[in-house]
Amino acid sequence: EVQLQASGGGLVQVGGSLRLSCATSGFTFDDYAIGWFRQAPGKEREKIVCINSYDRNIKYGDSVKGRFTISTDSRKNTVYLQMNRLKPEDTAVYYCNVRRNQYVYWGQGTQVTVSS
Repeated sequence: EVQLQASGGGLVQVGGSLRLSCATSGFTFDDYAIGWFRQAPGKEREKIVCINSYDRNIKYGDSVKGRFTISTDSRKNTVYLQMNRLKPEDTAVYYCNVRRNQYVYWGQGTQVTVSS
């Protein structure tokens, strides 16, 4: 069974940093596309970054490019999202995601709140 668990969220001041983790199990890690998404109250879910399954090319959303960095540890089956220079508009629930063929799996989400 594919399982994902996001963690590492919390309260941080403007300009601060956080590192989110997504621990995964139940599948061959490198066979899946990987992504981070977020959703703020009253807004649609936003794609932050995705890694292709076939070439591991990384594509960031414009709102986070240059501030956020995704990384993976295949031996630990863990995905990380390093978030720097955080802004109030980064406040949201953050979700990790993996995908293979028609199958998509989501973590439970972790809350990130950025305040001044």
